[in-house]
Amino acid sequence: MMKIKAVKTVFGQEPFKERNDVSVCNDKDREGELICVFPDVEYQEIKGFGGAFTEAAATTIDKLSKKNRDRILKLYFDNCEGIGYNFGRVHINSCDFSLENYCYVKDDDETLETFDISRDKKFIIPMIKDAMKYNDIDMFASPWSPPAYMKTNGQMNCGGKLKSKYNDLWAQYFVEFIKAYELEGINISTVSVQNEPKAIQRWDSCIYTAEEERDFIKNHLGKRLKPLGVKLLFWDHNKERVLERAKTVLGDRDTMEYVDGIAFHWYSGDHFEQLEMFNKLYPEKDIVFSEGCYEYSLGKKETVQIGEKYAHDMIGNFNNYCNVFCDWNLVLDEKGGPNHVGNYCDAPIMADTVNDKIHIHDSYYYIGHFSKFVKKGAKRIGSSKWTSDIDTVSFKNPDGSVVSVVLNATDKEKQFCFSIEGNMLKTQLEPHSIATYIFKF
Repeated sequence: MMKIKAVKTVFGQEPFKERNDVSVCNDKDREGELICVFPDVEYQEIKGFGGAFTEAAATTIDKLSKKNRDRILKLYFDNCEGIGYNFGRVHINSCDFSLENYCYVKDDDETLETFDISRDKKFIIPMIKDAMKYNDIDMFASPWSPPAYMKTNGQMNCGGKLKSKYNDLWAQYFVEFIKAYELEGINISTVSVQNEPKAIQRWDSCIYTAEEERDFIKNHLGKRLKPLGVKLLFWDHNKERVLERAKTVLGDRDTMEYVDGIAFHWYSGDHFEQLEMFNKLYPEKDIVFSEGCYEYSLGKKETVQIGEKYAHDMIGNFNNYCNVFCDWNLVLDEKGGPNHVGNYCDAPIMADTVNDKIHIHDSYYYIGHFSKFVKKGAKRIGSSKWTSDIDTVSFKNPDGSVVSVVLNATDKEKQFCFSIEGNMLKTQLEPHSIATYIFKF
């Protein structure tokens, strides 16, 4: 006998509320208003959900009372009272969401003898360790920039490139970072070559052409990471060039050997088809959503549109072979920072550090409709829908339960039926709402 649970977040109402609004539909021949789910049609494995442990997040959370600091970590990482994050990203050297530019070596150190992560030990590492008390976390690391002396422009900001004479040293820098974190009890399971290698940002950034990234992997970084068992991702930028980049990087057999997948961001639009095409050409490689955020929004009355943006993108990505979802900053302060170049943004949880208050945005709940119910090791399964007015995706958990997430971002209620394993089940979804349906057989 099938057991059904429906959990909904409806705009203006209590989030994650369990509803008893699914019933048997007696019209077995119904053809319209259907979501059809096929548990026996399996696609990619889901490997995790999470967010980024930036210096901004770590210093912000430490300005709160112990009660609120603990609450935020529990909201994200606890499987029962939170949304069950099990994946985390951390920056190698500084990023824009750091208090300033910094690196782990003293000026012009060409031996890495001065390599020291003491700065990370003050804020970032304690935050990661406290999160690990709630869940096992796969950690993923990305650099925004090498140290200034290694770059053609002599600074960590404003683009520039890695000087060719430092290719080996910079590759070894990754190894030193991984080993230093390991000594702190944190296993870095994955790295990417470079965050946003196409963008000349006014903050920490470094440019690689596709050919340069390919050759750096093949001749330097790949050889150092492979003995460590650390996975390597490339690109780590927007979706519109996923396939273009992949054809150059993975078109080389020697490079292909070292690469485990591609990372991507959402800032240039949907481009979901690029993920499907990437999987078609490289079916053994992971597809990792490694960053997405929205502009600063603390104080706005309505943040449901941001939640809907997250859910729309997550559904589109997962329906096109994405394996991992990793949000950007876990938490930011009342200004949308701190950020050393004023690039203020939103986070699913914002902290008022002046008044010791927490603001939980709709995006937190919308993300949670996936991360709380779709378990690590789940498989995306086949599904179809009757209209473009809704977005939906379905998964099968390791325990055999089926999870279907449905988003209604319109102004009208949607009534429909699920067709699953010979069952016809009717329900409805309110305007501007998201629901997770769990089917147990």
